[in-house]
Amino acid sequence: MYEVQIDAAFAATHQLRLADGSLEPLHGHDWPVTVVVAGPHTDAAGCLVDFHDLQKKLAGVLCPLEGTNLGEHPTLGPANPSAEHVARHIALELEAALGEGVRLVRVTVGEAAGCRASYIPE
Repeated sequence: MYEVQIDAAFAATHQLRLADGSLEPLHGHDWPVTVVVAGPHTDAAGCLVDFHDLQKKLAGVLCPLEGTNLGEHPTLGPANPSAEHVARHIALELEAALGEGVRLVRVTVGEAAGCRASYIPE
């Protein structure tokens, strides 16, 4: 099994609805994103995926999030814009763009130094 990892980032604001129903203040983050894909075979060039191709696909998912308020973003849906839900959104969008023989293993997003959340597709 081969695994490939890429990193990217985007900047956006969010405001979580807390468990008690209150809203935290609107605030921004630089959201680092790590994507891991895997597959059993390499291509004729010896690659599971082309890094540049995967980076372009990830950029296509992140570009619409850049500079937005994630709580108002239409494709995130009604979900609270937590790091967990942002990771899930990125994973589902990217998974649809992956080629045959490559599966998405994990998407991890960071919200603050030392604070990361991952989504692992079933």
